[in-house]
Amino acid sequence: MGVIAVWKCDRDGAMFSNKKDAEEHDKMLELAANISSLLEEHITGLSETHSEEIGLLLARRRESLAKACKGKPEALMEEAVDNSSTDNVTPLNASA
Repeated sequence: MGVIAVWKCDRDGAMFSNKKDAEEHDKMLELAANISSLLEEHITGLSETHSEEIGLLLARRRESLAKACKGKPEALMEEAVDNSSTDNVTPLNASA
């Protein structure tokens, strides 16, 4: 029987076939958590669920958001070309 190396993300338990993808996913989740905290701090009445969803959306689209902030607002409306942050996610198998 062969051994398969996998990397597990600390924040959500997602598993990846390589360390680079796992670290990138973890950084994206950290950014999303920080955005969520910022939103909850400054917008009264915003639910935790909504702030988390907004945080994840903005973290996943960070490249488009950066372009928009640098003078290309149409970048936010373009479809996300790179979905690699979610394509390599392997659900954690609790029965393993």
